[in-house]
Amino acid sequence: MEEAITIERLSYGPDGVGHLASGKTIFVPGTVPGDVVLTKVVEEKSSYARGTMVELLEPSCDRVSNPCPNPCGGCSWAHVAYPVQLAFKRAALVDALAKAGNTKREDAEVLVGSICPSPQEWGYRNKIELAAQKDARGQLQIGYYQEGTNNLVVAKECPVAQAAMQSMPKALAGALRYLVGQQDVGLFRVGVRSSKNTRSLEVALWTTPGPFPRAAAKKLLTSAHKPTSIVRVMADEGAARKVKKVEVLSGKGYWEEELADCRFLVSAPSFFQVNTAQAETMIDLVKQGLGVSEGDYLIDLYAGCGTFSIPFAKEGIDVSAVEYAGSSVRDLRRNAERNNVDIEVIGGDAARELPLLDQPDSLVVDPPRSGLSKEAIQAIAEVAPRRLAYVSCDPQTWARDVARLQAKGFRLTQATPVDLFPQTYHVETVSFFDRN
Repeated sequence: MEEAITIERLSYGPDGVGHLASGKTIFVPGTVPGDVVLTKVVEEKSSYARGTMVELLEPSCDRVSNPCPNPCGGCSWAHVAYPVQLAFKRAALVDALAKAGNTKREDAEVLVGSICPSPQEWGYRNKIELAAQKDARGQLQIGYYQEGTNNLVVAKECPVAQAAMQSMPKALAGALRYLVGQQDVGLFRVGVRSSKNTRSLEVALWTTPGPFPRAAAKKLLTSAHKPTSIVRVMADEGAARKVKKVEVLSGKGYWEEELADCRFLVSAPSFFQVNTAQAETMIDLVKQGLGVSEGDYLIDLYAGCGTFSIPFAKEGIDVSAVEYAGSSVRDLRRNAERNNVDIEVIGGDAARELPLLDQPDSLVVDPPRSGLSKEAIQAIAEVAPRRLAYVSCDPQTWARDVARLQAKGFRLTQATPVDLFPQTYHVETVSFFDRN
């Protein structure tokens, strides 16, 4: 069935949203609010339908040309004017707070502040991750998995990456294809990190354990790309990607970034924010929102490599940092030493370690996309910080946790959306709670 519809808004996802003549809501990817499109219904449920755009009958004034040549779907809002992207990201946060956060919509509109736009709409990412697999002819292919599938899209460049990395997909594909040939070296992923601040460039080759042409990889990649570090990460394939060992093939063995007047050394398996400028924005927001002063005691849960811990410690704050991932714990200790600050670094589960610590003046949590566990929220309630900063990368799990925290005696006072990921629907949130 085909029908002409008008797109009314963006969902928190790759789709535009409109209504069929029957009144049923329909989600259509690749559309912009204001578009009039001929859509074909491809899936129909009792309360909504999904469609594809057969023809763009009348383009929206907010539709822009997409400079990305890759049909991988990673930049699912690249055809949407940037101010419209920002408006709908804030709207998604308000909507999540009103629904999953059990907050009146008028209150949600007040609590959610203006969104902080990214200084760069393109060329902002300090990291790209490329999938590697062999095709039917046994030839190595490098690219991105098409969103929601295991289909590899061969990529030649990536315009959301920093300038030094934009042409790396094509260059790496040629070099690694020559390196690997017809042999199976277990290569399944390639990570590249670049810093405009430090000129650091690292190539990380993710492989399964086993034989690997180390010397050849070092020679080939060093001559072709001049990286400051080449490492091999031996890990299991799959979502968990359990790391067995990291081998330094050439250079420093880590990536280096400068953030908030601090220097960070980051191992290939460790998490670090991909938009350096906006990471600084979040640090500033957390500092202002918590209002801590020299001598205060702060606990940083899910501390990573020390994104928040190090800048706070440099200002004379007494910091305890809790982190589970082994590589991040090691990086955190090294970064504390590198920046000449004293931090109590605790390797372990947040919910288990937090009750063993003293009551803090302030608490910072920056959990993964899944948000806070019920056990973590209970531990936060028991340690009872005066002020809580919650940094989130998912509006739905954040809003769910807002309701849970408020049930434990915390009151949401402010939430600021921060755009770390232009050209996508993702949005970061920096929020604050007082204890009732």
